[in-house]
Amino acid sequence: MSHLLWFRQPAADWFEALPLGNGHLGAKVYGRVADERIALNLDDVWSGDGPRTLTVPDGPAVLADVRRLLLDDRDQLAATERTRALQGPLVESYQPLADLVIRTAGSPGASGAADYRRSLDLSTGIAAVDYTVDGVRFRRETFVSAPDQVLAWTLTADRPGAISLHLSLESQHPIVAEVADGTYSVTGRAPSDLTIEYRDRPDPIRYEEGRGIGFGVALRVVTAGGDVTTSAAGVVVRGASRVTVLVSAASTFAGWNVPPGRDLSVALAQATAALDAVDLDKLRHRHVEDHVSLYDRASLELGPLVNLPTDERVRAVAAGGNDPDLVALTFNLGRYLLIASSRPGTQAANLQGIWNRDRRPMWASDWTNNINTQMNYWLADLTGLSECFEPLADLLDGMAESGAETARILYDAPGWVTHHNTDLWRATWPVGDGGDDPVWAMCATCGVWLTAHLMEHYRFTLDVGFLRERAYPVIAGAAEFVLAMLVEDRDGVLQFVPSTAPEHHFVLPSGAKASVDLTSTYDLWLIRELFANLRAAEEVLGVASELADRAASAAERLPAIRVTPDGRLHEWPTDWQPSEIHHRHQSHLYGLYPGAEIDPVRTPEWAAAARTSLETRTDGAVNGGWTAAWLVALWARLFEPDRAFAVIQDYLSRLVSGNLMHRDGDIFQIDANFGMTGCIPELLLQSHTDVIRVLPALPSGWPDGAFRGLRARGGLTFDAAWRDGELTSAVVRAAHAGTFRIALPSGEIGLTLAAGASQVLV
Repeated sequence: MSHLLWFRQPAADWFEALPLGNGHLGAKVYGRVADERIALNLDDVWSGDGPRTLTVPDGPAVLADVRRLLLDDRDQLAATERTRALQGPLVESYQPLADLVIRTAGSPGASGAADYRRSLDLSTGIAAVDYTVDGVRFRRETFVSAPDQVLAWTLTADRPGAISLHLSLESQHPIVAEVADGTYSVTGRAPSDLTIEYRDRPDPIRYEEGRGIGFGVALRVVTAGGDVTTSAAGVVVRGASRVTVLVSAASTFAGWNVPPGRDLSVALAQATAALDAVDLDKLRHRHVEDHVSLYDRASLELGPLVNLPTDERVRAVAAGGNDPDLVALTFNLGRYLLIASSRPGTQAANLQGIWNRDRRPMWASDWTNNINTQMNYWLADLTGLSECFEPLADLLDGMAESGAETARILYDAPGWVTHHNTDLWRATWPVGDGGDDPVWAMCATCGVWLTAHLMEHYRFTLDVGFLRERAYPVIAGAAEFVLAMLVEDRDGVLQFVPSTAPEHHFVLPSGAKASVDLTSTYDLWLIRELFANLRAAEEVLGVASELADRAASAAERLPAIRVTPDGRLHEWPTDWQPSEIHHRHQSHLYGLYPGAEIDPVRTPEWAAAARTSLETRTDGAVNGGWTAAWLVALWARLFEPDRAFAVIQDYLSRLVSGNLMHRDGDIFQIDANFGMTGCIPELLLQSHTDVIRVLPALPSGWPDGAFRGLRARGGLTFDAAWRDGELTSAVVRAAHAGTFRIALPSGEIGLTLAAGASQVLV
């Protein structure tokens, strides 16, 4: 059942709870019978009290030292250490909001309830719990509405008057409860100061009166029958036949570049106004209609449908089984999660989407920009969710503004820059206050990678207005920065200095580990792509700038892509020994995916080197969920479907909870879920070259299947089906007129389509 997750028991913990959201308000539903808990998050409730000022002294002088150490002294270790002086403050952390606690009078635990079933219908965005107690059948439904900006929880019983319960709101933050006009509410503040989870100090979570982002959560209950009593202790319902609980929340966040508002009543009034505006008769319909309008744009079916609990299916795959329908469910779950965590006007999906249980979450639950933020959005345009891409473009707008100041202070450079970590306040500097390892902190091309998403969004949608107004200025600003950072080495080659391969040390002949050097292959791919995208954007817009001319000239003087004597792509300018041969990052293979310069047909030598690099890197278990997703796309681009299939099987066996959400011990990162959804289609449809490939890398483990609504660059949409590994039908639809080359398994065809036209291919 490729659109339904279901279980025979409540969630054992937060990881197993079912996610709901509207991009702004997130919820995790446990499904407990007697003592239900729904964990709430709000996308703009973070620690901190406004934007901070970067106070790194003498940044340009430090940069000059680093360049001298690398270009003249060839001292990578000293250069690595010197870059610590460029580090600014650590990022702030995404916060939990509150928990809705529902205690049902007289109900036993799940073990005492008969016919228990917990489910999440991805196609409607509704979580349900069904169970029987003392002969009474109960049903709960929970959803978070984007049109009405509320969470709705409904409990019905097939015996009149059978529902009695107590509702309250709890929070890890200090809160004050109040009652006004029948509405129960709480107000509070997130920490004004917080130390990131991997740093120790005696008081890591600090609340200062009147500082920090404030929030208000409002709750209202509507019943059929029964009595309702509301007090500061919560809401008590007795003898009802149906109960609907509405929850809305708002914060005092006023923008990334200003301090938050101080008046908590403003946030509470906004939350209460959302409750006032709800038309209960239309609420569910409006939610489903909105959700379906996005979710129905694409789908994947693989093999026969399997009607077993999702957690049992995960265990069966871990035991060696093949469940193609579970892969389809994984694909559809990623689309669902993006719809739930990234909508126009909201924050972009962060390292955990919008779901977080901890005040000091792993890695701050921030935006991690050396692949994780990017991976969150690989699926957006590919599966027809262009609206869900908008928050990423908004995030880049803020980064570009903040990053212009960072570029000036640290590097005396024009344009804009962002490094490894970004938070709600749009920090763009290398983080750590001098105490973080430059191997991750000193990554000055993260913004360059992010600009590639803007150009890709144009290529999928052909939205010239977006390209002109949103994408081009940000791309041009990144190019200005990169051009200013390029310096000649002793051979006249332009080097981007300082440079790293994200999170991966190299080992010097002395045995010491370093991470900063001249241009890494990762940075080289990014800069080549940036300069090409700048020129391509100008060609579309009819612009011819001096900036693009300088970029084109600089591109000719960049280092060459190099292959080691044993046939691998270089990761660093010197073939240093890697500190981890099976490292999780595949950054030197960016040109294969998500870039497009490496292709087995067009650049077979580079493709062979990429294959050798992958074989060396992945000779063992996959190191992490997001790594697995990346590997699927890399193998797909090399036309190695069964290797990609093996990675997917391993991922489902070891790296997900029973609800298919990524889990690695006590670590949750949503990039793995998004990444799998973005990478699985690379096995079925590729459009990154001038030839669109249908079923380019179909795994033998998926002999039968179909997809609908996958997008290709050029404004095309494809549907296809296959049986026994053979393509049986394929249709293409064009949003814009154009001429295309399409490679089917039977051969390549040329096709000219008018805007709005469709063509049966098979």
